[in-house]
Amino acid sequence: MPALGACAVESEGSTVAPAASSPATTTTTDASLPRSNPTHVRIPKIGVESTLVPLGLNKDGTLQVPPLNQAMQAGWYRLGPTPGEVGPAVIAGHVDGDGHKGVFYDLKSLAPGDDIDIDREDGTTAHFRVDHVSEVPKNAFPTEAVYGDTDTPELRLITCGGAFDRSARSYVDNIIVFADLT
Repeated sequence: MPALGACAVESEGSTVAPAASSPATTTTTDASLPRSNPTHVRIPKIGVESTLVPLGLNKDGTLQVPPLNQAMQAGWYRLGPTPGEVGPAVIAGHVDGDGHKGVFYDLKSLAPGDDIDIDREDGTTAHFRVDHVSEVPKNAFPTEAVYGDTDTPELRLITCGGAFDRSARSYVDNIIVFADLT
């Protein structure tokens, strides 16, 4: 699988997602929810509240990201599981854009036990609890850990982090939050 991170500053995106991502094919558990598109994300600890726009893939196979001129907009990877379904649902957002803080500016401050709520079109809310937070170099992006099948409903939040490479106009790392449905 390809392996790069999300959230380039001057481009539409750089997360390489699996080309044929689809909802996980593992057996669902009683704790999972049926497929339903997510509409909002809320992360109380860092004051995040955003609607969610669907994201697909760019022509080069990278994950689309919300427009930089809408740095406070988060998006969900529509070609994977929806939040609450078995498998890893992925939500991406900018750390900054157009000289302003982005929706996931404080993502790196999340810690195990913090809450994340995802409202869904079916009227339910998928409640997740942070398991761990990783900062990884984009050139060592853990594609399988982020997009690979899981046997439980999980959530991944992705943004940029680390140093800013002015020549590449991008951050060198990604911040990835791993969370489990409660």
